[in-house]
Amino acid sequence: MKELGEYLKRTRIGNGVSITEACEDLEFSTSHLENIESGNVKAFKDIYELKESIRVYAKYLGLNSDKVMDEFNNFLFQHTSKISLEDIMEAKKKKEAEEEKKVKSPYTKEYKEKINLWPIVYAIVGVLVLFVIVYVIVNNTNKAPKRINELKALYGEEINYEFTN
Repeated sequence: MKELGEYLKRTRIGNGVSITEACEDLEFSTSHLENIESGNVKAFKDIYELKESIRVYAKYLGLNSDKVMDEFNNFLFQHTSKISLEDIMEAKKKKEAEEEKKVKSPYTKEYKEKINLWPIVYAIVGVLVLFVIVYVIVNNTNKAPKRINELKALYGEEINYEFTN
């Protein structure tokens, strides 16, 4: 990053622009621009803000901002690729171990919300019972009773009639 910052600084000086003039034109603070030119990445809280500032500054200086961004991205890749997979896995294990060591109390414990299925079961059973009751009522109403046996007893003969609707 220092090389990129030096390159931006040399270009600014070569264009005959003072640092205060560049800050006024870009609406940057002097310390902001000085940190970019010195390659002080730690002065920025957000890497995306730094990246956008470098892009705007490169355009201001008349440079190809895509090439400058490629240089910055190469710096980021080299800087972040130094972390090994083992270090990442070790950090994950440490974090899990710390989570296990935490005191678990009823006030800080996370509860999963349980779904109560009983109201659904009661509703289904109620609908089925209602369906059976309606079925029985519909099948037993508005039908003439079968009185064949009574007629046989009265007349003593065999009758083949059924009284139904």
